[in-house]
Amino acid sequence: MTSVADISHSAGDRSYSQTPPDSGDRKGRSRKHSTKRDSLRKSKFDSVSSMLFAIFVLVAICAFMLFIIWWDSRVYLPVKTLTMLIENPAGRGDNAEGFERDFEPPGAEEVEALTEPTMQDTISAVTDAVSAVAASLDTVTSNASATTQGTGKGDSRPPGPEGEGEDIVPRSLRWQLDFSSKNLNSYAQQLDFYKIELAAIGGAIQGVDYASSLASTPKIRRAPSDGEKRLYFMWTTESPLKRYDKQLLQKAGIPTAGRQMIKFLEPDIENLIANIELNYAKEKGHQSVTEIAKTVFESRAANGGYEFVVTEQRYRKPKK
Repeated sequence: MTSVADISHSAGDRSYSQTPPDSGDRKGRSRKHSTKRDSLRKSKFDSVSSMLFAIFVLVAICAFMLFIIWWDSRVYLPVKTLTMLIENPAGRGDNAEGFERDFEPPGAEEVEALTEPTMQDTISAVTDAVSAVAASLDTVTSNASATTQGTGKGDSRPPGPEGEGEDIVPRSLRWQLDFSSKNLNSYAQQLDFYKIELAAIGGAIQGVDYASSLASTPKIRRAPSDGEKRLYFMWTTESPLKRYDKQLLQKAGIPTAGRQMIKFLEPDIENLIANIELNYAKEKGHQSVTEIAKTVFESRAANGGYEFVVTEQRYRKPKK
């Protein structure tokens, strides 16, 4: 039989050793929280991976922006089409120069001043690339009397193929092209940019010797002069650039002694210059090239190349 004391002692023992009912749950939750904290803690691997990913995104964005810039540079705005400006100046052909539209030659007084030049003299008289000679085809006025050996007053039209045409100063007399350069290579680059052919004519050599691609390896050729129809310019005054022309021709192996040096313009460059001239005249209130006596152009650097700019323009006096 169990005594009361034993029962009380046993009950006391049970009461002392009993574990609180939620103690195990708290320990389990603590371990879970610790595990979550460990899993959320950033490791070195995560840091390196994040940095590499950020760098990759940055490089991708930069590459995309560079691609957009490159693509945009390939999209060119349409170039405005230039109007083909064709001039038909009047010319007297083989008629003697004079004061009216008379096919009979002028008198002796007029002949002395109006003798028709030879072909070589005509070439030498063409307005050169940097001359400052003004030109005008206004009707000649003179006090000379045509009373001696001639019975007519000559033909007042300018030199050129015979025809009425327009009362206009020809481009060869109206235009002045100015170039400026500090060295030979820069000057040659300008001529190449405008596709200008440098040439030598005359002397004891038949035909015309041409040189192009002057800034690199010159290309040369020889052709008869009678087949040349392009607009050309010549020197009439001394200039450092004239010496450059001579050096460039000699570099190409073209003899220059006793010969005239000429610059030939391609038709598309001639038309470009004609449009520049007319647009400038219109800005100044002159609607037609028939009003222009002289236009001075200057070659200037622009957009990685060169362009002609009008620096001066003079106009003809209206006829009464």
